Amino acid sequence: MPDPLPFRPDVMEPTPSRSLTRVTSVRWRERSQLVRALRLWRTRKPTTFGDKVRYKMLRDRRALVVTFADKAAVREHVAAAVGDHYLPRAYAVVADPEALRGIDLPESYVVKPIHGSGAAIVVSPAADRGARLPSEPNSWVYCHVHPEHAPREDVIAIAAGWVRQLYGQGPNREWVYGRVPRQVIVEELLAGADGAIPDDYKFFVYHGKCHFVQVDSGRFARRTQDFFTADWEHLPLTGGLPWARPEPRRPARLHEMVDVAERLGVDTDFVRVDLYDVDGRIVFGELTSFPAGGDSPFDPESFNADFGRPWTVPRRYR
Repeated sequence: MPDPLPFRPDVMEPTPSRSLTRVTSVRWRERSQLVRALRLWRTRKPTTFGDKVRYKMLRDRRALVVTFADKAAVREHVAAAVGDHYLPRAYAVVADPEALRGIDLPESYVVKPIHGSGAAIVVSPAADRGARLPSEPNSWVYCHVHPEHAPREDVIAIAAGWVRQLYGQGPNREWVYGRVPRQVIVEELLAGADGAIPDDYKFFVYHGKCHFVQVDSGRFARRTQDFFTADWEHLPLTGGLPWARPEPRRPARLHEMVDVAERLGVDTDFVRVDLYDVDGRIVFGELTSFPAGGDSPFDPESFNADFGRPWTVPRRYR
């Protein structure tokens, strides 16, 4: 399911565009023990996928979940579980974006905060010539720009805004990002021979077994989204975006992709494993424990129960 419009991260210090009152009220609600108790009670008997994501988000405090969320630390986990040949190349991981000044980067690359979701600077010659980097210093968005419109000074300024922000809404919601060091990672751009951004395959893995696959296409163009079973049966489900036309073909290496996803998800009750097929090369994207914070849309709604059915949440996470 697609993530909803990105939640604006809590800014560690007030800015002219965001009042101190707003920041404080969000922090109080999401840190409140009373709010937490109410949410624990409401999610005590989850049945749907959304219910179970919220159940897990409130109760699963294992270090493994933090590793999954950390875009730098997860690389070691992936290398140990399936091999480092599935990882994209990493050019740098820095706590101070100023360090990016002295790093030699190729013409195409991606810059991301490791402590959150929903933000990236994608630099490549395939970008629309009219695209520009955001001017707001605390912007938390995806953008795709041509190299000539990505001066290092501006990239550093945006990255510096990321590390000043605590992503998420506190320990009562996506608490996990508060445990991840606020750093920036620069990776290779995953693109096909034609320069196009590849499809994003999202594998829903329950107790080490893949049951569903989501395919997102056209991230910086006409976005589409399709859902399949693990055997590539198209599901009559929409998560808010139109289906692709023609329908996405079954990947030639689907069996290998499912195997990789299941090996990465074997140690937990649920995780969504994102992979890419770059001209036949299978590449790891990310691991997501709490898709959309439990607010993923399902149309028809009956699929919310279908996606929750393979998932047996434990009474206690150990």
